[in-house]
Amino acid sequence: MKALMYILVIICFMDTFVQLPVVGPYALHLGASSLGAGLAIGMYSLTNMLGNIAAGRWIDRYGGKRVLLIGFILTSAVLLLYSQVNTDTQLIAVRFLHGLAGGLLVPSVFTLISRHVPDERQGKSMALSGAAVGLAAIIGPATGGIMKAKLGFEAPFLTVAALLAIGVLLTIFIPRTAGERSNGVKSSAELAESQPSRLQPESSFRALFAMRPVVQSYIAAFALMFGMGSLTFALPIKTDALEFGGQASGMMLSTFGVVAIMVFMLPTNRLFDRVAPLKLIMLGGGIVIASLLTLSFTTDQTMMYITMGVYGLGYALLFPSMNTLLIRHVSAADKGKAFGMFYAFFSLGVVGGSSGIGYLTSSYDTGLRIAGCVLAGLLIMIVLVGKVQLKVSERV
Repeated sequence: MKALMYILVIICFMDTFVQLPVVGPYALHLGASSLGAGLAIGMYSLTNMLGNIAAGRWIDRYGGKRVLLIGFILTSAVLLLYSQVNTDTQLIAVRFLHGLAGGLLVPSVFTLISRHVPDERQGKSMALSGAAVGLAAIIGPATGGIMKAKLGFEAPFLTVAALLAIGVLLTIFIPRTAGERSNGVKSSAELAESQPSRLQPESSFRALFAMRPVVQSYIAAFALMFGMGSLTFALPIKTDALEFGGQASGMMLSTFGVVAIMVFMLPTNRLFDRVAPLKLIMLGGGIVIASLLTLSFTTDQTMMYITMGVYGLGYALLFPSMNTLLIRHVSAADKGKAFGMFYAFFSLGVVGGSSGIGYLTSSYDTGLRIAGCVLAGLLIMIVLVGKVQLKVSERV
């Protein structure tokens, strides 16, 4: 059953990663300007945030399995529309729908995993989930790029549509949790008196932001993906400028992915249940910052490969830890909303890192340094949040 859920994680993230090398060239092929191509790429992430937030509330109301099934069906249907696109405007419209539907997937599958795993093993389960994400990150872009070159722009989207249809069939075999079957899981509001360290006695998105560890996990999620977005913006430009060859940036990103998967899969994954998540977040964040700054100062290809491997270690420490920090501080009935908002911050970080850095500077090295400074500021914010008691106003 656990293996089945990790396969579903791969399928969910294949929807995101397969399209990465395809959408920009597809938009340009349809006659879009560079601005239009950027809009087509960014529209998915923008509406994906809205889908994440909506998914969060629906998961807690109707169950993660039901929302995941609906997400697979809707996203698969939207993917079929790519084959009917004839103009860049139509492509942007399909991207809008794709982001909304796709936003239902990731919060649902992660909520399902968290509800089927005992509390004392959440860290390891999130590490294995991270390995599944890493595998999709390695396979997805390569698959999308090859299919685009060999079979045309529509082929990657149609293939993923078929993959998501398989996801529907696999999801049917996942048992619903006891709470979903009975609709009797108590919300955080109902658990407040017996568990005062958890959410405030109001089961809402607003209540999430009154919980310091939850806010810290959201900041960490934004920071991790801001760094990743900055890296995907700057690294290909730098490797091209240094004339390392067209495959260099992809190979470097794969190096980071392989190292991260090794940390997730090896016995090192026990670390995530034995060490406080916040300590690992700070350590991983420091490694990511050091890696970004090192990349900005080196022009040696071998050193850049080594640095990307170190970056993979930082990523591997961050991803399971911030998920575990979140899971340990919300009730079962509120995990949907918590994960929905968590992955909305994920999407926001990607947009902020790639588009934000691109807007601020055209220099790849300056962009990496700015990203490092932003991440340092966010880590300081995580520390400060831990020292300040957050309160949510009734009027917010």
